[in-house]
Amino acid sequence: MWLYPEVRTLGEFIEYHARKTPDRRALVWSDRNISFAEYDAAANRIAHGLLERGVASGDRVGFLGLNSPDFYLALIGTAKTRAAFTVFNWRLSIPELAQLIADSGTRLTIVERGLEAMWTAALTASGNSIETIWIDETETLETIFTAQPATRPELFISEEDVAIQLYTSGTTGLPKGVMLTHGGFNRIRLCEHLEPTFQWTDDDIFINPLPNFHLLSIGIAFQCLYNGVSVSIVRQFDPAVVLKTIEHDRPTLLTLTPTMIQMLLDHPAAATTDFSSLRLTLYAGSPISLGLIKRAIAMMPGKFMQFYGATEASGAFSILRPDEHDLEDEARLQSCGRPLPLIDFKIVDCAGNEVPDGDPGELLIRAPAITSGYWNQPDATAKVLENGWYRSGDVARRDAEGLYYIVDRVKDMIVSGGENIYSAEVENALSTHPEVGMVAVIGVPDPRWGEAVMACIIRKADSTLDEAALLAHARERLAGYKVPKAVTFMDSFPLVPSGKVSKKDLREPYWAGVGRGVA
Repeated sequence: MWLYPEVRTLGEFIEYHARKTPDRRALVWSDRNISFAEYDAAANRIAHGLLERGVASGDRVGFLGLNSPDFYLALIGTAKTRAAFTVFNWRLSIPELAQLIADSGTRLTIVERGLEAMWTAALTASGNSIETIWIDETETLETIFTAQPATRPELFISEEDVAIQLYTSGTTGLPKGVMLTHGGFNRIRLCEHLEPTFQWTDDDIFINPLPNFHLLSIGIAFQCLYNGVSVSIVRQFDPAVVLKTIEHDRPTLLTLTPTMIQMLLDHPAAATTDFSSLRLTLYAGSPISLGLIKRAIAMMPGKFMQFYGATEASGAFSILRPDEHDLEDEARLQSCGRPLPLIDFKIVDCAGNEVPDGDPGELLIRAPAITSGYWNQPDATAKVLENGWYRSGDVARRDAEGLYYIVDRVKDMIVSGGENIYSAEVENALSTHPEVGMVAVIGVPDPRWGEAVMACIIRKADSTLDEAALLAHARERLAGYKVPKAVTFMDSFPLVPSGKVSKKDLREPYWAGVGRGVA
């Protein structure tokens, strides 16, 4: 049943391939290739160095920096010490970072020199005293710990040890530290292994420009490394850099959020980029609009696969397979597919009763790799983990074929005149207008209806689209009560660090002092 029965922990992912195919390329960084043997040896040296500095079982080892080999080496090195690797978001404000530092209780943190001012100010604001290891282009973890042994530390790592602690993006309030165990990551690999859609080849290479503080980046990277697939590291998401790297490294696998796909395809260089090396593009992180997925399929060759998951999941819950991406079946393109093997879904109403197919309700998930809880937040843990089920906070429905559709976030649902309106449904309809670049739909206060639908629109370049034309387009596709009551045209949307549109920030100016809140 298990692809690699001897592999139990994150460190053993790399050790296995270092033994079996030591010269196989694991990481690609510009023109440098790091083999699995080199990766394992460097991670072992880092582990010994961390242990020598007093890192112990259950401690948190922090990392603040962009994508680089140091990140991947530190992650596996920490995994070999029984400590938890805590990734800090380098896009946060200083007060936000200070809050995470204080919450995490980090024992030691690895920080890029380019972020020194940010880290120092946040550390001071947190009131904590933390040992810092500084790294830069010349002083890397490999050079700092070069004298340490290249052999694995003699420690037993439990599958239930917390391997990684990631903080939620904060779309619904203060970030929470999600604890993900070694065993959870291993069990999600089993779910994937039992899914026949996942296929890997010796020539595969995955390009990863995703932010390293997000599970979308770490989860896909682990899936690839577990299967012996090399990872091409891109410093951070920049459409021009990603397009150049696709031309240079010729990756076969790409994963982006819908927002990133939009930005990539909007870049002028996309029209002349050779995408032919890509055999599979995966997308996740937020619902994708119908207009965008149709455009992506038309512009980029290869197959597409959507997956749906959460930080709490260690990986994906469900996938919409490539053969289900059919431009002639627009409804199916909006589905998040079916659960992976060993994962169960159910949709319930407010009383916890399962609803019939076609009816919306909250999606509950039972999986072998759900988080062990939120760090130091037992009450928040109890709210989302009930009787073996994870409350996703997503409104979903299931069709007669067993396909699932994410209708909205529970907190993004608009209640207008007693009618439930799902913002994603309105967004899909508006996104099909040829002059709409991006769309986000929110609820705003209305004295008569309680809430009214507002469409926030970013026009495509040179567009002259106005409110009247957009609403006429909407009326042809939506029931009257779902048509936006107002339209605001914007140059950009506020984003959370994972790349999702921050509807909390879009709503805030309208609801300040009104009482609904912006969570």
